[in-house]
Amino acid sequence: MDALKLKSFNEAIIFTKILDNGELLVVDSESTVRYLDTDTLELLSGFKIKIKYERHKSSLITFSHDGNYFALISQDLRESRLYNTQSKKVISKMSRHHGEVSCVGIDPKSRYMFSCGDDGKTFAVDIKSGKIAFTLPIHIDTVNDIAFSENGQWLVTASYDRKVSLFNLDMMTPKYQIKSHSAPVMKVKFLSNNRVLSIDKDAKAVITDIYTTKVLARLEGVHDDVTQITQSGDGKFLFLGTDLGYVIVYELDGYKLLSRDYIKISSSITSLTFNAQSEHLIVGSEDGDLYLYDIYTGVNNIKQFLKDKEYGKIKEQIKENPILEYTNINTMLETLWEKTLSKAQYYLEMGENKRAIQIFQPFKNIPSKNQQMQKMILEYTDFSKFSTLVKQEKYPLAYSLANTFKLYKDSKLYHAMELKWKKVFTQARKYALDPRGAEKAREILKPFRGVSEKTKFIQDLLTQGEVYKRFRSSMAQKEFKISFELLRQHPFLKEFPEYETLMNYADTLYIKSNEFIKEGDTHAALKMLRILVDFSDFEVEAKELMESIEISQKFFNAIEDEDITLAYNLLAESPILGETEDGKRLHELWNSDLQIANNCAVDADIACIKEALKEYMNISSKYMSLGTVFGWAYMIQLENSIKQKREQHEVEEGIKNYILCFGIQDQIESFFHIFKKYYPKSKLNLELLTKGSLEMWRPSMIVNSILEA
Repeated sequence: MDALKLKSFNEAIIFTKILDNGELLVVDSESTVRYLDTDTLELLSGFKIKIKYERHKSSLITFSHDGNYFALISQDLRESRLYNTQSKKVISKMSRHHGEVSCVGIDPKSRYMFSCGDDGKTFAVDIKSGKIAFTLPIHIDTVNDIAFSENGQWLVTASYDRKVSLFNLDMMTPKYQIKSHSAPVMKVKFLSNNRVLSIDKDAKAVITDIYTTKVLARLEGVHDDVTQITQSGDGKFLFLGTDLGYVIVYELDGYKLLSRDYIKISSSITSLTFNAQSEHLIVGSEDGDLYLYDIYTGVNNIKQFLKDKEYGKIKEQIKENPILEYTNINTMLETLWEKTLSKAQYYLEMGENKRAIQIFQPFKNIPSKNQQMQKMILEYTDFSKFSTLVKQEKYPLAYSLANTFKLYKDSKLYHAMELKWKKVFTQARKYALDPRGAEKAREILKPFRGVSEKTKFIQDLLTQGEVYKRFRSSMAQKEFKISFELLRQHPFLKEFPEYETLMNYADTLYIKSNEFIKEGDTHAALKMLRILVDFSDFEVEAKELMESIEISQKFFNAIEDEDITLAYNLLAESPILGETEDGKRLHELWNSDLQIANNCAVDADIACIKEALKEYMNISSKYMSLGTVFGWAYMIQLENSIKQKREQHEVEEGIKNYILCFGIQDQIESFFHIFKKYYPKSKLNLELLTKGSLEMWRPSMIVNSILEA
């Protein structure tokens, strides 16, 4: 596919991003930052950072959505740095990794800068203060990539230890580890509809549901190292950029591979960004080329082809750009094809083959359609024979012919034959249930004897009349579990009209329950779902809906009763509540209060933190978050104690108290190394101390000073 625009730079492009103001941000390997017009690629402004990078595949640099902050890895890869974009001043430097820094990230709400390292550690730095706020659960090997959900609620890290770790930023709690890979995980990306894509060193790509941890798909067609990932603005398409310069594209509904070589450029792809406003894919290369592609290239052509009835050319255009298959134009073409098939089938049934061939003509240049046309015409050669057999009621031969020529089963004549079978079966049933009417039932069913697919139904009807009576009785008494168990054991019951009534009832319950849910009438919905749960085909989904409704009811009742404790605990239990207006409001309130508390923690002001977070002290789901903030403040108290040259025993007491509350964390280990430099005579041994944990921390453990607890 040809690019709409191409702009070349002297150095490799290592980062691109569409900022909130609509400008395209481009950073090259010499850390020159440029702001471009997204449509023309014309330069608007820029600045230089004066760091040269030799590697281009990991997240060496990143910017916040609003462009106000950026983070990068130093040239020697030993530390990460956070900057204010306007002043170009350093807010924070992170040099606590044992080894190189592997990647950096800034969450979508611009709260934290994350520094990931070869040591498996990820430090979160508060952007406002530049202080370490917390650390993520450690990986046992290099953290290769970090990504965030669009709403900033979740982050995910991918590691050489073959695991993907999910962390809830709103709750400040780890969720779980995804263990779907047998090789080091190199890239990770959040997708629409609560999904995570992870790709390992063996080019195995896995899509996982973040709520259930269920593997939704394993993508086919990844043929070399994936360097960059993005998705279309509407979440319909996934694009993978590779080391060999290919863009692979998938659709994200059925996870179908659309093209292994949707785009091919001459060097490694080092950045991929999608502009949702213009539907443009922006590709940056190791050679310094920046390409702009319209993913719907050719759509105007297929509009004209449809108007001119040149349907073959539409499919040729779709072959060049497979994304066009998902446009309304192609949907209209497929609808037209289905109508043409139906009309042609009518003419073939009437024996008017020439008219059928004539209406097929506009589709003859489409190989797949032409093949269907030829098959239909060929199969209908013997349709007159089938028609005669049906009219003569030679049903065994008619069914045999329909089994040979499957298209006959779509014909009106076949449907009429099936309708006749249902009427005969219903009529025979009346006699079969009477001990003296068995012979009459056999006589009625005689035309269908010898039809293999009907034989078992006939035998069961004539021998198991009592089963049918039990089936009817279970339905009358609404004992649907019994009804479905009988259906499982005796499939012939599905031939009775009661079965169709039963399934129609189930469909009605399902549709109405969902309508009630949308209308907010959860009481009526639950009433129907409690019935639907007895229907085997709907049991699992009905139970899930009931559970969701019950949690939602508790949540909204808690909101109405101003029971903030229960509301937040339910939010933690069911993250989907976070998508509701009340859930979003509670998250915003928490984040606002948390930011105030973080500012207090920078000053080690415990009283200030307690005041900011007093509404959350009894909320169990917030304990880890609260512990993280207080732990941060206590760590600053410890750091200040060294600056203040406090007595050795006082600082030692502070270290003991910290570990008793929070256990051994990266922060305390780093501090302990500093402590030993200033107090070399100390015989304190961290491993011998009584250890607590953040998971076990409770608000009752809050003290004004960690040195005096």
